[in-house]
Amino acid sequence: MIDSGAQNIKSFHLAGIVPVAGQLLDFNFPWHDCMMPLGEDYLAVERAVQECAMAGSETIWVVCHMDTQKLIRDRIGDWVYDPVSLKRGPLPSYEEKEIPIFYVPIHPKDRDRRDCLGWSVLYGALSAYHISRKLSKWVIPDKFYTAFPYGVYDPSVVRAHRKKISSKESFTLTHDGKTVKDGEYLGFTFGAEDFKACRAHVRSEAVNFRDAEGQVLPLEKRYSARNFSLDIVFKNVIIDERELVNVEEYYRVDCWAKYRDYMRSEFKLAKPERIKYNEWNPIGYDGE
Repeated sequence: MIDSGAQNIKSFHLAGIVPVAGQLLDFNFPWHDCMMPLGEDYLAVERAVQECAMAGSETIWVVCHMDTQKLIRDRIGDWVYDPVSLKRGPLPSYEEKEIPIFYVPIHPKDRDRRDCLGWSVLYGALSAYHISRKLSKWVIPDKFYTAFPYGVYDPSVVRAHRKKISSKESFTLTHDGKTVKDGEYLGFTFGAEDFKACRAHVRSEAVNFRDAEGQVLPLEKRYSARNFSLDIVFKNVIIDERELVNVEEYYRVDCWAKYRDYMRSEFKLAKPERIKYNEWNPIGYDGE
């Protein structure tokens, strides 16, 4: 169970969540769907990681299955720069902040049972909480920011709202009056109480092995939670309607038809400068 962090008045731990594990889309390429290109040398999962960094995340948690983890890590690496801390010039500065990236596999008991994209968000938050708590009560996440690979918009839209995002207030992106509660892949924040409400709702709505009358379901109808859309999972997220931030240009890329709509549009994302693979130096490693 997630509880709020230590609420240190001098620090605020915002954990970024990038959900990857979930229903497969209709692309059917040799690589995972989250690695579809959005521009030259710029992948969908990289855009989501960049959005979490723009939002001011202290850590970023990518939730993916073990069989895709290595490929995604080989592309993104162990950490990414905080874009706000970057200094101009070709060489890095000691003031530039590195945001660690952690790769979380879905629990085996959830695999192919309730591992929809929304559940990946909840499981990523739970993992971030338990791992951070073992380190120190002062690094327990106070809040979570979620960025989806399958929603395309300029990630820098959240940069001006970093102070609000890292506070007790809710923060939600919207487009044409719709948010994540309408099933859109738009960034939002949630806290401990939101997590508890959403997890309880998923459990109450899920049909696992038997129906309401106790009859055993056929294989194709078991474990309904694995197909839950975002609007079902996040139905109980608290959103302040007065504090929504509008996104002007937004495209869904969760199917081939909508991906084509984005690629032939005039809106194009360019890969930010100095976004590349970064790796920590290994400790206690014996080279050949």
